[in-house]
Amino acid sequence: MSTSTEHLYVVKDDEILSGEPVIKGTRTPVRAVVELWRMGVAPEEIPRHLTHLTQAQVFDALSYYSDHQDEIIRHIERNRVPDELIDPRVKDL
Repeated sequence: MSTSTEHLYVVKDDEILSGEPVIKGTRTPVRAVVELWRMGVAPEEIPRHLTHLTQAQVFDALSYYSDHQDEIIRHIERNRVPDELIDPRVKDL
C-alpha cells in the first residue's frame, strides 16, 4: 500500500524497494535523483537521464531530500556497490 508524504510526487510503498521513498507512479527512488545531482548533474538536466521523470518530480525529489537528508543518505549508503566489486574496466569511467 502506497503512503503519501508531505511531498506531492514522493511516496513510500512497502512493496516497492522495501518502503524507500520513490517518485509517485514509478519505481525510481529519490536517491537516484539525488545521486545524479550530487555527481554534478543540474536538476534541469536530470530528466534527460531519467526520461520518465518531469522537472516537477525532480525538484520535488530534491526538496524531499532537503527535508530528509539523513534518511536518503542511509539509502544511498545501503545501496552503494563496494569498490572491490566494481570491475576495473569500468571503475574509472
